[in-house]
Amino acid sequence: MFRSSTEHVDSYYAATSREQQTPRPALSESRRVDVCVVGAGFFGLYCALELARAGKSVLVLEASRVGWGASGRNGGQMIIGFPCGMQRLKGVMGHEKAKNMFDESLKAVASMRQLMRDEQIACDLVEGHLEVAVLPRRVADLTGWIEECETEWGYHKLQFVDKATLPKYLNSERFQAGIVDPEGAHIHPLKYVLGLARAAEKAGATIHEQTRVERYTEDAQGITVQVAGGMQVRCDQVVLAANAYLDQVDTRVSARTLPVGTFIGVTEVLGESVCRSLIPGNHAVYDNQFILEYFRMTADHRLLFGGKCTYMGGTPANLPQAMKVNILRTFPQLKNARMDFAWGGHIDITMRRMPDWGRRGERVFWAQGFCGHGLVPTRVAATLVTEAMAGQPERLDWFAGIVNPPFPGGERLGGLMQAVGMGWYRLRDFV
Repeated sequence: MFRSSTEHVDSYYAATSREQQTPRPALSESRRVDVCVVGAGFFGLYCALELARAGKSVLVLEASRVGWGASGRNGGQMIIGFPCGMQRLKGVMGHEKAKNMFDESLKAVASMRQLMRDEQIACDLVEGHLEVAVLPRRVADLTGWIEECETEWGYHKLQFVDKATLPKYLNSERFQAGIVDPEGAHIHPLKYVLGLARAAEKAGATIHEQTRVERYTEDAQGITVQVAGGMQVRCDQVVLAANAYLDQVDTRVSARTLPVGTFIGVTEVLGESVCRSLIPGNHAVYDNQFILEYFRMTADHRLLFGGKCTYMGGTPANLPQAMKVNILRTFPQLKNARMDFAWGGHIDITMRRMPDWGRRGERVFWAQGFCGHGLVPTRVAATLVTEAMAGQPERLDWFAGIVNPPFPGGERLGGLMQAVGMGWYRLRDFV
């Protein structure tokens, strides 16, 4: 598993952002604040930023380092919408509310770009996203998504790319067609989350790293957050933002997600001409298989390629070579390219791939179940959660109708069940 570390994993992102990795001291004394945020990833830091700007005293407690989890080691793709698909949200909350959430995802992308400008976060932003189909029968999914966006969500920017035209965007025989979305983009996620932390601190929030939360309790006066080492934080409200790493802090919440391992590999520097020959427009790319793969070029002209997943823990043997096998299915012309980086981490999967966002009364708030598609939805979740914390819970409560059952048998049995289920979907992807 990927749980026990106090430093960033050995990744391309960590290696190319060392000058921005400012250490923050561990909590050294008990504190009293308005809000305690557990976890310094995208969602937790967005909440800290908004709450601090609203005048709240905010303390962020991070067990490892800022962006240590999925926020600092993901594929870096900014994509509108939600991982469960808009039709599933519509089925739970109705068309009007689902449309509101689709629009909120567009606002989230715009607000992220604005934050990069306002706070001067240099995170290798590149505009443009391309979704592609591996199987001919999945081309209909692409055209169906374009039609759905136009007729239901009022979004008219998607451009269909047929197989004959696709080489202008992606030089690979593996794919049948694609969709270009100009609102999508890709970034260096660790540089971005480190910049987000600086913005939250500038607004008045305090962040402590190497500070592990063990549990919390409620009483008539508020909440007591128990920290390893015997210290306590008293607060009026708590935000649970550890996602796949929440563990025993709140088992009622964490039982509804399964930590699923996923992996990324990065090649040696290929050079700009090679990169442009493979992805001429420098788009972020992912396929529409159920168990998808995604890839893009880095700012220093490497190929970053993600995929694979494990449900029972552990890392594939010889991970760099395992990632190279996947790369060669898409780009056989890279057979002689060296792999310089390969790493893994956990994403928080719900059983039905639906968001798990909510609250317990007026004190306890959380968002999880981003299912590997969290760069934009974490921004949306933070907007709704901080609204609710300020006394306007209506939009957050739209998600109360989503039923995310606990995984039967906990993490181990749940992982086994998911592994069997994903084996079936993998077979459907390739047969």
